[in-house]
Amino acid sequence: MYKKLNRVIVKHPKDAFISQEHLGREWKKFNYINEPDFLKAQHEYEQFIAIIKEHVGNIEFLPVSERVGLDSLYAHDPVKFTPKGAIILKSGKTLRQPEAEVYKDFLQEKEIPIVGELTGEAVADGGDLVWLDDRTLLIGRGYRTNDEAIRQIKEMVADQVEEVIVVQLPHDQGENECLHLMSIISIVDKDLSVVYSRLMPVFLRQMLIKRGFRLVEVPEDEYLRLGCNVLALAPRVCMMVSGNPFTKQQLIDAGATVYEYDGNEISYLGTGGPTCLTCPVERE
Repeated sequence: MYKKLNRVIVKHPKDAFISQEHLGREWKKFNYINEPDFLKAQHEYEQFIAIIKEHVGNIEFLPVSERVGLDSLYAHDPVKFTPKGAIILKSGKTLRQPEAEVYKDFLQEKEIPIVGELTGEAVADGGDLVWLDDRTLLIGRGYRTNDEAIRQIKEMVADQVEEVIVVQLPHDQGENECLHLMSIISIVDKDLSVVYSRLMPVFLRQMLIKRGFRLVEVPEDEYLRLGCNVLALAPRVCMMVSGNPFTKQQLIDAGATVYEYDGNEISYLGTGGPTCLTCPVERE
């Protein structure tokens, strides 16, 4: 999750938010903090995507679709990529479940391999699956990802990983709020991760330290502004939402290059930072 990003899937807010009128009708249903400003969202996204374009050679845009809602902006969650292709997931947020079928159609159209998809009672979000390294997959067990999904995902990746580690997530702010494993950890290099330790299980924090990770500790006020949500564009080259100066400085002190974008409308209000806005397809 830290190697140079070569191909990524994203979705433009004009195709997810549709219009100010649409936002006015939908934002409460999707549990946004407030109603996003449609024009400001597009301006923020142009700043965001300009950084992506500087570093990523192949950018795919998901199409507009009447089958999905505002959260389709967060292209990371409906699928998770393995070295052999995509796993089609089914969100633990019911309103997001139609995104998986739209995504599946898109991947088939682009001839991107699919290695499997969740079935039956299984639910999982991409934000709960973290590749610690090439052969170790962490899966967050919380309100968005259940035990049946974990069982199915383990079967799908059995020939690709040495270890699947289940991380029990806390209740925190409750069932209706978005808490993913990637809410509390971002991998920025093979030995550097950004963490919010207050919500992290002790075993996970100890394991990271034992494996040689330097931990960038995010303070509470910056965690609430998505300071723990950091996207690696390459080893120690990353991007984050602006307004998190303490976390940014720690990353710089650790030798990282940090790019920022204004993300109030497209990130903060919908609780989705740069890792949520991007679905990495291929890294070096």
